[in-house]
Amino acid sequence: MKYFFIVLTVMQCGIAAKAQTAEDSVKAVINRMFTGMKNADADMLRSSFADSMVLQTIGRNKEGNLVVRNENPAGFIDFIKKESPGNADERITFDMVKVDGPLAIAWTPYNFYYKGQFSHCGVNSFQLVRFNGEWKIQYLIDTRRKQGCAQ
Repeated sequence: MKYFFIVLTVMQCGIAAKAQTAEDSVKAVINRMFTGMKNADADMLRSSFADSMVLQTIGRNKEGNLVVRNENPAGFIDFIKKESPGNADERITFDMVKVDGPLAIAWTPYNFYYKGQFSHCGVNSFQLVRFNGEWKIQYLIDTRRKQGCAQ
């Protein structure tokens, strides 16, 4: 009987160690998106996005004024699928992840490399929604700059 409780305790510890937190599952879908980008895998990339996903970037126009550009998620996916694997390599760190029920946010500073060369850095701000038990990226906005980047 003593061995039964030892085995049961060890099994429960193993199950608890494998349990994924809500934050971990949010990070997993974001990492899947970047793996899809790096591997030029349109299906993997698409599977990370909600059907009504909004994609925006903050930048400067020709006059130097700050602008928010709307990007077409389908156009972004098409661009990535035409790339060679390894061309679009965005390296992120998770600065913050917060979850409240079906809503999550993530803040991810990044460095972007294109065809092996440093291109720019910035921060991604993600909003995710949990549809039918699965996190999807609903909204993504980023900043882009070439100065002040830690490589």
